[in-house]
Formats: sequence, structure tokens, C-alpha cells
Amino acid sequence: MSPKRTQPPHAVEWVPDILGPDYQATRLVLPPFGGARAGGRLGGNVPGGVVPGGTVPGIADVPADAAYQATLVRHRPADYGTGVPLTRQPVLYIHGWSDYFYNTGLAEFFTSRGHPFYAVDLHNHGRSLGSPELGGYVADLSDYDAEIMAAHTVIAQESGGAGSAGADHPVILMGHSTGGLTATLWAHHHPGLVSHLVLNSPWLEIQGGPAIRRAATPLVQLAELRPLMRMRVPERSFYWRGISSDAYGEWPVDKKLRPPRAFPVRAGWMRAILAAQQEVAAGLRLPMPILVMLSSKSMLGPVWSDAMLRADVVLDVRSLALRTLSLGNSVTLERIDDALHEVFLSSAPVRTHAYERLERWLRGYAD
Repeated sequence: MSPKRTQPPHAVEWVPDILGPDYQATRLVLPPFGGARAGGRLGGNVPGGVVPGGTVPGIADVPADAAYQATLVRHRPADYGTGVPLTRQPVLYIHGWSDYFYNTGLAEFFTSRGHPFYAVDLHNHGRSLGSPELGGYVADLSDYDAEIMAAHTVIAQESGGAGSAGADHPVILMGHSTGGLTATLWAHHHPGLVSHLVLNSPWLEIQGGPAIRRAATPLVQLAELRPLMRMRVPERSFYWRGISSDAYGEWPVDKKLRPPRAFPVRAGWMRAILAAQQEVAAGLRLPMPILVMLSSKSMLGPVWSDAMLRADVVLDVRSLALRTLSLGNSVTLERIDDALHEVFLSSAPVRTHAYERLERWLRGYAD
């Protein structure tokens, strides 16, 4: 059965993006889910459309009673039309939790190879952040399905013209961390729309593995009654220190769009994560080629060390590596020495090595 799809009612209008003249953005407005916006379930698993025009919403620009919104960003090089032709399969990137898209190096890697590049800021994140207090909240990862589908609709139309069927224009879907978990399940539910899956430190398993996940599940059952209950978990800025140019990193990360200590962890969100990880653990048998990229080590201690600039300080990479076996029959696992949690935000020598690994995989499976 082909997936339900809502075509954009008008031509999509792209406006200048915060990343500079080579980047444009458009707003994706989705039908609101029934019930209070601040209730336990924000957003809905329904097909979405695109409402073009206007400026891309900032933090204060989304009214409380509006339909929830996502933002689609694309990279169009200054020499578009005269440089490398963008004729290969499009790439759609999904950011991690508490994050947004700003990795211009990643976009330029793909467009330099001829892949049109797009990234979506999901609702309650980044350019689509309506309320910092509810930032990052979702009660079910399938609530993101509609905006990913809306993004795919735009990409398919730009690839093949108005009226193009989505299944005729599958994308290379790429996700980081929680975005990697989201991308994995979206590929599972819509395999005809994804030709290749690239996962950058995907949160496929909780720290400690299945036993910890099973033990933690009853602890978040209060989400039924108090989904917005804030959980008591360590709030550290270690990852932000490794990526931000305001600390030890190289990237100009907007603190309003990506808080140094991330968004509050709420019971409803944690329950959604555990449910999604359980679905992965049951085995997905994804049909497309999959690339998983991880740091070679984790450092999850409570005290800062400069060695954390050469490790994943967010997730347990050993648990993630083992869980990749649940994805499908064509899985490539690349472990990158000295990489950060976001492999392509690591130091220049490390990310150069990571791009070489990605290039090799693309030559083998996508070219």
C-alpha cells in the first residue's frame, strides 16, 4: 500500500535561511492534533501539507493555538546551475534531540557530489521551536511522520516536478542521535521512500542495553497521568562544550536554538523513546543498505575531562553497535577514533576521516 500523501496546495516559497545566502528555508505547517497543545500529545500522526510564504518562524513566531510546524532547509550553492549538477538522489537529514540543522560542511559534502541536500527542523526544535519550556517534547516518535512526509513531498516535487509520485523519488535518509532513531522507524514504515539509510550515532538503545531499558520502562508509566513531568536526570553541557565555538568546538551554535544543557527530559518523551527502542530491538529487517557511524568510545562520567573532546559523551556506543544487528541484512558499521557524539562535528582531522568513510560507502552503494 502506498503511503498517504498531501500535495502542497501552492508552489513552495523558499526564503533566506539563517545559515547564509546558499541556504533557503520553507515552513511546513501540519494539522494540529486534537486536544490541548500543552497536553500529553503534541502533534499527530496524520499526513501534512505545506503552507508556503512568509518568513521562517523563529522562537517567538509560533502562536500557541497554531498548527504545529516544521522547517525544511535546503542547500543551493552559489554556482547552482553551472557547478556540479544536482542530479543524484536527494538527501534528507534529521537532527538530534534538543538540536537543529547547522552543519554546513555536511550539506556541502553532499551537494559537491551532486546530491540535493535538505534538512528538517522538526516541530518543537530549532527554527520550529514554539516554546523553550516544551522544547523537544513529543509523546510518540510517529508524531514526526507527517512532517517528514511533508518534507519528502517537497523534495519529490523538486526532483521530478509537480505531481511526481513519492515512490519514484526515494531519498537517502540520514539521522543523528534521536533523529537517527526517528529516521530508522520512518524508513521501516515507509521503505519505498528511502533508498539508503545513514545513521550518525543513532540512539537505538538506552545506556546499559536491554536490561536497563526493561527496568526503566515501569519508571515512566506515570507518563499516562503526568506526561510533562520533568524527570530528574543529570543536566550537563559536556557535549555542547565539544561542538560550540563559544567553548572548545568549531561551530557557531545558537544557544536559543540549541541550549547548552539541552531541553528538560519529560516522562512522556522518555516513554516514547523506550517504545521506539523496543520496536528496533524486536528486529526491523530493513531492505535498504544502512550505514551506521559511531565514535570508537564513550565517556559518560560526571566530571569534565579534556579527553571528552575525543569521545561520545552522550550515548553508550557499545550498546549502539550491538543494536545495529537488529536493523537489517545489509548494515555497515564504521567506528571513528576520537569522534564526538555527532561524528561530523568532530575536530577537522577526525571528520575528514569520517567523510572518507562515508564517501567510500556511497561509492559502493549509492553511485
